[in-house]
Amino acid sequence: MEGFFIVIMRQGFNFYVSYYEVAKELSEKDRLKFLWAILEREFEGIEPNLEGMAKFAYLSQKHSIDKQVKGYEDKTGEKLTPTQGGSVGGTQGGSVQEKEKEKGKEEVEYTIIHPLVEYLNTNCPQVQGLATPINNLDAVRLLLEFDKYDLVEVFMAMENTKQLKRKYNSANLTVRSWIKTRQKSNSTFGQIKQQNKVKAAWE
Repeated sequence: MEGFFIVIMRQGFNFYVSYYEVAKELSEKDRLKFLWAILEREFEGIEPNLEGMAKFAYLSQKHSIDKQVKGYEDKTGEKLTPTQGGSVGGTQGGSVQEKEKEKGKEEVEYTIIHPLVEYLNTNCPQVQGLATPINNLDAVRLLLEFDKYDLVEVFMAMENTKQLKRKYNSANLTVRSWIKTRQKSNSTFGQIKQQNKVKAAWE
């Protein structure tokens, strides 16, 4: 029948353990937003509009999420991602001309970097030069546990420490250890302060 279309929905995708590990660190409210954003992206191609820790969590996993979406689209020829200018009744998978253009495009690999990691890469090269630097998952967990300004203070102290690489191996373990040391003289150091609504340097 003319004008009648059958829409075949994607049947599944790989749910990586990293999604689970990040989700465990979130509050129940942010966890739901994070997981729902993954489902909408994987099944409907919807780019999420998240805020706060749910956004940080999603950004830390965006590379693998988008890679799966692209793999599905390339394999099936069906675009999950909504295209601008699309209209009801368009052909499934785009026009022949569009497909030919896609074939000629060079595949580009990219990685989404958590804003805190990007900040440290730029401002704390000695910290990120340790054997085990801060990664996306570390950043999400640290910001869930500690005040962002206190974290920056400790990271900068680490950065200004001579021979940091000779004394320490893990940036994550080191910043946690230093925070505990400071808490001995200031019990509230590192505690997330509700009044700190001003954006941090990397936000």
